[in-house]
This record gives sequence, C-alpha cells and structure tokens, in this order.
Amino acid sequence: MRVHHDRFEVRTKGKGLYEITDDLQSKIDRCGVQNGTVTVFVQHTSCSVLIMENADPTARRDLEEFFDRLVPEDADYFTHGSEGSDDMPSHIRMALTRTSETIPIVDGKMQLGTWQGIFLFEHRRALHLRRVCVTVIGEM
Repeated sequence: MRVHHDRFEVRTKGKGLYEITDDLQSKIDRCGVQNGTVTVFVQHTSCSVLIMENADPTARRDLEEFFDRLVPEDADYFTHGSEGSDDMPSHIRMALTRTSETIPIVDGKMQLGTWQGIFLFEHRRALHLRRVCVTVIGEM
C-alpha cells in the first residue's frame, strides 16, 4: 500500500468554479497508484471543492447564481465582515458545500462519471491563491 501526499495552488480571479480535474489526475499519474483513492482538500474557509458537471458551462453559471441568491452579500443580519461584505457569505457557502472530496482510482484513473469534473469553488470576489492538498492511497 502506498500513501502519497502532494499539493498545488490555484490562482483564482474571483468568484466562480475552477476545474482542477487534470491537476489531480497528473498527481495520480506521477505517484503511480493504480487502484485506491484520491482525496483533495482545500485549506481555506472561503472556498470549497466539489464535483460538478464539466461539459456545459451554463450548469456552473446556474450553480453560481443559485448560491448568490441563497446566500446574498450585504445581508443586514451578518455581523462578521472584517474582510468585506463577501466575507461571511463565503464562509456560509463553504459550510454548505465541502472542503474535500474522495474519488476512487481504478487502473490509474479517477472513476468520475462522463460529465463529472472536480472544481475549486471560489466564494470571494477578489483574486486569491488557494492551497490544495492531495492524498493518494492505494496499490501500484
């Protein structure tokens, strides 16, 4: 059984979904695990990781619009705002999604569905450099 830890950074340009599927597959390819799991974890409280449709960009835009309506910025009931009006909404959006995903690996490939991709979901308006940790566990 092999355990491989790695990480990479994602430079975001503000709110939105940033596909990281190829980055993760590259880490799997380099470590040589053929059968096991990969866990991806983002070390932040204002972005998240999720599996989402990667074929039609309108699905991603609809998800972004849904979260904008579900957790609006400048809500009068938020008291936390030390980093701006998008600070507390970004924490709530992260709490409603996830900071990690685990995907099975078979024959060296993630077992994603036909239309599935792995995305970093940035919840802040400003540019950020996000740290992503990757752990691959399995057999060579």
